[in-house]
Amino acid sequence: MEFWFTERHSPNVKFSIRVNRQLYSTQSEFQRIDVFESEEFGRFLTLDGYMMLTEKDEFIYHEMMVHVPMAVRPEIRNVLVIGAGDGGVVRELTRYATIERIDMVEIDEEVVRVCREFLPQTACRLDDPRVHLYFEDGLRFVRGKNDEYDLILVDSTDPFGPGEGLFTKEFYGNCYKALGDAGIMVNQNESPFYPQDAVAMQRAHKRIVQSFPISRVYQAHIPTYPSGHWLFGFASKLLHPVLDFDPIAWNALGLQTRYYNTQLHIGAFALPNYVEEILEHVEVE
Repeated sequence: MEFWFTERHSPNVKFSIRVNRQLYSTQSEFQRIDVFESEEFGRFLTLDGYMMLTEKDEFIYHEMMVHVPMAVRPEIRNVLVIGAGDGGVVRELTRYATIERIDMVEIDEEVVRVCREFLPQTACRLDDPRVHLYFEDGLRFVRGKNDEYDLILVDSTDPFGPGEGLFTKEFYGNCYKALGDAGIMVNQNESPFYPQDAVAMQRAHKRIVQSFPISRVYQAHIPTYPSGHWLFGFASKLLHPVLDFDPIAWNALGLQTRYYNTQLHIGAFALPNYVEEILEHVEVE
């Protein structure tokens, strides 16, 4: 008998992976947490039945969330990570010797515990001495911060359940206040392909534009996410993600990456026409 994990991507589309075995399942205070093992994608994590990451393609998401802002402002020292309980974002950040402090705020401590045990590929750097873990609501945590961070990375789940508050105008406004004068915020911005996801993407970006003078969307191909076409948001008080991009400085660091490179950086901000049309009345020039 075959065992398949299936996620609904739209009312008419389902995505399935054949599973060898289920490694773990629990119901935390906030959500159901499952870890599976598959032939094609290795181990993978789901929350409330939605795919969060797989061992095979997680590097794409985490590299694009971290290295894009770091290549725009290589001198970043203080970083706030909201969500990211799997540890992949922190893993990429700790590759930069210049970063002095990483505050990671994850509402569900159980997610971190499970990932430490079953997904050490991503959770391997959470014990770095620069990393400070806070198990609380990211919306509440950032509310009292002013001019403390150079970079905020919002690695949230989808805009419902525990992650819903991280897609509000209040939250993005508080992130703006928590950043320094040249601060950058990067968020996962959903997919533009299926209508329901596109509405959530447009709504989130509109709220970011209302808070930040510079707001751009960029893209990556992540096979296990709905449609495979995934977007990120880049917002800043001062820095433009392409005009202020410093490929020479980033390449001089000698970091080995599997997806991100400095040619891809520029191309990622060149969006397909259908995405530009969705953002047409939202994005600031």
